[in-house]
Amino acid sequence: MALADYLPIPTSKLPAPLRGPSTKFVLEDGTPVHGMLAQYSKTPDLVHAVEAVRDAGYKVWDSFSPFPIHGIEESMGFSRTKLPYIIGVAGLSAAAMGFLLQWWISGDYPMVVQGKPFTAWQPFVPVTFEIGILITAFTTLIGMFAFNGLPRHHHPLYQSERFLSSSDDKFFVYIEATDERFDPEATRKLLEKTHPDHIELIGQRD
Repeated sequence: MALADYLPIPTSKLPAPLRGPSTKFVLEDGTPVHGMLAQYSKTPDLVHAVEAVRDAGYKVWDSFSPFPIHGIEESMGFSRTKLPYIIGVAGLSAAAMGFLLQWWISGDYPMVVQGKPFTAWQPFVPVTFEIGILITAFTTLIGMFAFNGLPRHHHPLYQSERFLSSSDDKFFVYIEATDERFDPEATRKLLEKTHPDHIELIGQRD
């Protein structure tokens, strides 16, 4: 994902540093190649295809299905997301900062709470808990969007009429041209071995 993917602005109108990685492959009309799309009609065909792409060593690719497929993550070679660790660190850090802030302020503005010492930890619990939960919730939401590449206002796949059936009754594998192993001929040969219904190149158009 590039920063340009998050902006509702045509890629050609963005500064070069914001456009993301470019590809050396182009279509016949000179349009840069964004990736290669393969279509399948059955769930087992999709599963076998993603296993073949995974075993071939591709990293920048995805699969699309009109419904969830059990075990597709393992077939694609997904590792466990790092988001829970980020959430844990952010939540605990926020709670610790909230506690320390109250402890520090109590030294300059001492306040008796239920007859306890000024540095007693019990009065600090509500704020410590609330700030920890607040930052955890925001980290979860923002992290989920970031790891999923959202919000994305446009994707080159929407140019394919066939891809629209990914929400109906067809299955797809898409390999992006930014993958270091991508080559139009070699990638097509790999996908042809998985017996797709159709293969097409997708251009990077604004």
